[in-house]
This record gives sequence, structure tokens and C-alpha cells, in this order.
Amino acid sequence: MQAMGDMPDSRVADDGAEFQTLHELVRAARERLDEKSWDYLSGGSETETTLRRNRMALDSIAFRPRILNDVSVVDPSTQFGGHRASLPVILCPVGSLASFHPDGGKAVASAAGAFGVPVFVSSAIPDSMQAVASAAPRMKVFQLYIRGDAAWIDDAIDRAREAGFGMLCITVDNAVASRRERDIAKRFVKPWGRSDEAARFSAAFSWDDLKRIQDTHRLPMVLKGVATGEDAEIACRMGIDFIHVSNHGGRQLDHGLGSIEMLPEVVEAVAGRAKIIVDGGFCRGTDVLKAIALGADHVGIGRLYLYGLAAAGVAGVQRVLELLDSEIRTSMALLGVTTLAQLNRSHVRPAQPVMPAHGLSAFPLL
Repeated sequence: MQAMGDMPDSRVADDGAEFQTLHELVRAARERLDEKSWDYLSGGSETETTLRRNRMALDSIAFRPRILNDVSVVDPSTQFGGHRASLPVILCPVGSLASFHPDGGKAVASAAGAFGVPVFVSSAIPDSMQAVASAAPRMKVFQLYIRGDAAWIDDAIDRAREAGFGMLCITVDNAVASRRERDIAKRFVKPWGRSDEAARFSAAFSWDDLKRIQDTHRLPMVLKGVATGEDAEIACRMGIDFIHVSNHGGRQLDHGLGSIEMLPEVVEAVAGRAKIIVDGGFCRGTDVLKAIALGADHVGIGRLYLYGLAAAGVAGVQRVLELLDSEIRTSMALLGVTTLAQLNRSHVRPAQPVMPAHGLSAFPLL
């Protein structure tokens, strides 16, 4: 644990020190990316209602701080897979990392490893799995998109194990490809998109197929894309280790609920039988603490670290984590808590949002 006054700039990477706020990293990313890459990063599906609801739901929660507690030492660390994580934050899987920086997956894994947070590595990245795994020696999770039959799946998981991955994440909210109209309007064709044959396997994937993977590989498993208490209950009965509440950042089903709106019913259904991860629109330290107060164990970030990656490579991702760390520590102290375990529903309540929600509304200085 570290005293509050020790932290904000004590781990600043030299190449990222110029960025003193998160919005500066977002601005730098926008300046360095071409229009198609920026729209791919910032957009959602169809009307982008789900994307906006992610932010609106977070902005519709206010804090109830407690006073006169000794907050001279604040510890935002937690446990993930038997390891200490510096923050309750994970880096979500992204298959298109090379679109934002040439070092791609290796840069992200290196930043996560250096800072001490889990990284989920997508099966869709073109990087060498071994190189990415070596860059993040601890707390790495192999995320699998279903793109083939049982033999294809088994081969992919076996190769991940050989590379050193000890945990598996299956993404299940993309049975079919969504219509991302920003990309369609610009005729942007993703080079990493799925083939017609791969799409057939993805659409047919079922609970029975998931059970076969469990029985065959016996790895700790994250189920990513859970949106209801009903599906969380099925997953818990199967013995899934991590329930990952997610709407794919608003990039799959349009007109869904914001992720943090889905969280309470999943927490109730899980009832302590599994760890809970949530992602979707989380951009600030206060966002992370709202999720922890409502019962999440970990919070996933995606777009946020991609802004850092596009702005300054590995140093930019590290700077995102440093600034999040500072925001989380400051907000914990002002809430009157010194550990994440002290946060609960008494620290939050519904409130009216004060600004229109959109993909960048967490950064009003833009």
C-alpha cells in the first residue's frame, strides 16, 4: 500500500509524461489516426444507442461519500487468478491492435505486465502468440472467437497453452456480425473479418459446445458477453469461473442496456459463485469504483487503452493505467474508503446525468 501523496507521478514512463490527463491521450490518438481507423475505434453498431447507453448509465450514478475516516493510505489492488493486480482493471481483448500501433499486441501485453494488471489477448490478433505471451509473464488470458469446428477450437487452445496461457476466455455475444454503419458508410473492410465458413461456426456455437470445451481442456474460464441474470445462472451451474458482463462496447446488438445497468441482476444471479467482470464505456477512475460498489470484481477497459496505444505505444498504455491509478486512489480517499472491499451499494445512488451521453462524453475538455 502507498500513501496518497506518493503516487500520482511516481511511475510515469518518460515517453508518456507529457500527458497529464486522459483527455490529452484521447486528443493525441485522434490526431494520429486516419479517419477510418478513428471511426472503427470510436463507433458502435447501427444507431449507436447501446454505445451511448453505456455512458449514460454510468453518468446516471452518483456517489455517497463518507467522511472523517483515515485515508492517508489507500490500496486499490485486488487478486486475479491467484496473483496480485495493481488495480481492479483488465485490458480487454482487441483483435485489431496493429491498426492503432505497429507494435500491436506485444505493446499492450508489455504495458499490462509492467503495471501489473491482467491482459486478455485476442485470438484475432496477427501477432505471434508466443511473443505476446512472453511480453506479459503473469495474468494473461487467451480470448477465443469461435471460427471453426471442434478440432479447430482444440488446436487454438492447445497452442495457447503451449505459449503459456493458463486461462481461457470465450466471447459469446457475437454469434453474427453486427452492422457498424460508420465503417459501412466509409466502405471500410476489416482485413481481420471472419469468412463465411467461420461465421457459420460462430452462429451455431451453443451451451453444449461450451461444455465440451470445459470438459476437454479444464482451464479456468471467462464467459464474455453475458447480459442477463438468466444466462449468468446457467453459466454458474456449469462452473464458469468468471462471468464477464459486456455488450461488446455497443458494437454488437444495438438498443441494448448499458453494461452497468445489466450488472446488478447478474450479481444477484451469481450470488458469489463466480467472479464478475464488467466492461462497456468505462473511461474514468470513478467509473471503475461505481462498478466495484455495485458488485463487480474487475472492470474491463478497451477503447481507453487503445487511445493510449495510438497516442504513444506501450508508454501510452502505461500512462493510461497510471492516470487511472491516480483517479481511483483520489476518488477512494474522497469516498472515505481505503480498500476496494469497503465499497458497497451504500456508496452509490441514482442521479440525473448532467450532459448528453456519447462515446467521448467522459472527456468534456475535448
